[in-house]
Amino acid sequence: MAIPQGFIQDLLARVDVVDVVGRHVKLKKAGANYSGLCPFHTEKSPSFTVSPSKQFFHCFGCGKNGNAIGFLMDHAGMNFIEAVKELAQSCGMTVPEEQRSPLEREQAQQARQKQATLTEMLEKFNTAYRHQLRQSTKAIDYLKGRGLSGEIARQFGLGYAPPGWRFLASVWPDYADPMLLDGGMVIDKDAQAESADGQSEHRRHDRFRDRIMFPIRNVKGECIGFGGRVLGDGTPKYLNSPETPVFSKGRELYGLYEARQAIREAGYVLVTEGYMDVVALAQLGFPNAVATLGTACTTDHVHKLFRFTDSVVFSFDGDAAGRRAARKALDGALPYATDVRNVKFLFLPPEHDPDSFIRAHGADAFARSVGSAMPLSRFMMESAREGCDLDTSEGRALLASQAKPLVGAMPEGVLKSQLVSELSDMVQIGAHELLRLWGTGGAGASAKSEFRRPASGQPSSGAGQGAKWGRRPASSSGTNAAHRASGGLRRQASSREDRAIQLLFIQMSAWEDLSANQHALLCGLPDPHGVALRWLELQLHEHGAMPWSALYETLTDHPLRDWIARIVLAAPAEVEFDQAELHSILLELEKIAVAAELNAITPEVGRDPALFERFRQLNQRLIQLKSGQS
Repeated sequence: MAIPQGFIQDLLARVDVVDVVGRHVKLKKAGANYSGLCPFHTEKSPSFTVSPSKQFFHCFGCGKNGNAIGFLMDHAGMNFIEAVKELAQSCGMTVPEEQRSPLEREQAQQARQKQATLTEMLEKFNTAYRHQLRQSTKAIDYLKGRGLSGEIARQFGLGYAPPGWRFLASVWPDYADPMLLDGGMVIDKDAQAESADGQSEHRRHDRFRDRIMFPIRNVKGECIGFGGRVLGDGTPKYLNSPETPVFSKGRELYGLYEARQAIREAGYVLVTEGYMDVVALAQLGFPNAVATLGTACTTDHVHKLFRFTDSVVFSFDGDAAGRRAARKALDGALPYATDVRNVKFLFLPPEHDPDSFIRAHGADAFARSVGSAMPLSRFMMESAREGCDLDTSEGRALLASQAKPLVGAMPEGVLKSQLVSELSDMVQIGAHELLRLWGTGGAGASAKSEFRRPASGQPSSGAGQGAKWGRRPASSSGTNAAHRASGGLRRQASSREDRAIQLLFIQMSAWEDLSANQHALLCGLPDPHGVALRWLELQLHEHGAMPWSALYETLTDHPLRDWIARIVLAAPAEVEFDQAELHSILLELEKIAVAAELNAITPEVGRDPALFERFRQLNQRLIQLKSGQS
């Protein structure tokens, strides 16, 4: 979905950042601004300010800042589209959707309405389950036996599904309503059953029966599904909602909505294996825990967690099953293992889960275990070494083979360089030779080594980390397709605007290091460059930094696809990304823009005194730019 830049500007002009922030933070008037305790880190005296005149928030303690859209993205964990829609709804605006036919817009509207109806229905069922819990001595005794208080049960909205086959028929007016099936709350058997009068009838019954119910909420607090824990020793022990239009196990995390503030205060998130772990940990003083939903930890899970913190600790049992789960979590975490993020793996003794460990050894002992958990680098090396006899050439070769996909999944940076160097020592060949044999460039290579653009599945490295461009990998279908679209041209950029396109489309993350004024300058360039760069900014907000091959696939239906591809693929092959070059281009572009505005208003200054102050500012800025000041 593409949102016109003009609409976003109108939206930000209409909403008040003080109101938006004030719904989540207690603000007090402090001169021309407002101040309060920062919601992004723990502090005792306020260093968080909101400016009504600038429509901007800033924390002098942790450095977080931005506009109303940025606040919702950072505080509520929304993506760019979700934040825009939330703000638009609050002020009665309708988000326009470009490049969609009336039929597609109608279908999208129907899908949104269906999702809203489903979440309302699920919330109604959750209320009914909570009411049933209050009436069930058996369920209450079970929770008390697990050490849970009524307060913690209310905090997480715990409920109880009674043992009857059609309890929900007493809650929802039409038990045959397709919405119950769409929401995953009932099961329709394929077979037809014969009724007493010989007529066939479809067999429909509740999915959850005689279970403690854990409502699953998205980051906005909407109920999107359930997890049910059997009472006693029945099977399956845990039963989860199926995939629905509002619920995807591979993207959602249990307890994240409830744990958001605690994660920021603790400085890390603890990822556990079950619903009961999360609730029990909150009861025992660790409210910063979440759990995956009956599935392995995915890259989507990890990406979502890094919206709230730069430190993730995965907690698993120390048995073989726990190790397998940790290995899958490692695969999910490696693409986000940058130099500024911290990922650890905590392996508890086989006889303990977090709940039993804390009750046996105390909260302090568990906190110490978290602090001494295994770093990602060590666990990755252990995984790569599994089954390798390093006293033999064969074993060292196997290590190199098993390490290759793990290292390849990591973004460029110092951490990756260190691991390549460590692996090369273990394999007993040089780092450059190891990279050559792997057929990649990357961390640890010398200045003479050939570097490749990342493959489509690998996130691009951050600006300023020494990331390279280079020969395009033959295995990347998106890149090859883009190369064919360009006609294989290998020429230099024909203008500063073209070079800016090359730099920012190949090193997309560099956009995040630019100032708001520089963003405005690039987005305001004459078309087609302005159109292309506005599109790039929206993609970054919606999906994060992507390599060129992935960006090219995203451009599939864009009218400028081939034009952008021709410019990007004309970039020199073996050239190091240079932040200084981008900075120089931006200075020159601003000079041109300032000079053009000066030329335009100069004839009017004498007739319109109001233009004189703007004329003076532009002259002063032009002098700064000519002296090389940014």
